Amino acid sequence: MRKIALAIAATAVMLGGATVQAKPKLTPQQRLDKLLEGREAGEPVSCIPQFETRDMQILDKTAIVYGRGNTIWVNVPKNAEHLDDDDILLTKTNGSQLCDLDIVQTLDRTSHIPNGFLNLGRFVPYKKVVKPAAPAS
Repeated sequence: MRKIALAIAATAVMLGGATVQAKPKLTPQQRLDKLLEGREAGEPVSCIPQFETRDMQILDKTAIVYGRGNTIWVNVPKNAEHLDDDDILLTKTNGSQLCDLDIVQTLDRTSHIPNGFLNLGRFVPYKKVVKPAAPAS
């Protein structure tokens, strides 16, 4: 019995040490900055194709990031203070594009009860910067 108690105590000490060394949680703005590292902003547009919206990240009170790979699209809603990464976004579009005039309703993830609306801004494309190849010697 004593061996079990010692094993539990040792495990607790090791786990306790791990939490001290855990990385600090990034703020939504820091997460956005990290996503934009090595990318260059393009000209903002009013609409993006629906297929670009499959991969989406909500950054609390900051922005919605669409897409992945070489180009990502950042949208900062006019009422970004209502963004919550725990909400579900229900978007009603007219056609094959997501546009800044489309209605985006927010739903509580647990109850699915509507809890607000978002007024999308323009979509800013961020493309990966391609470094020029070193000249051959």
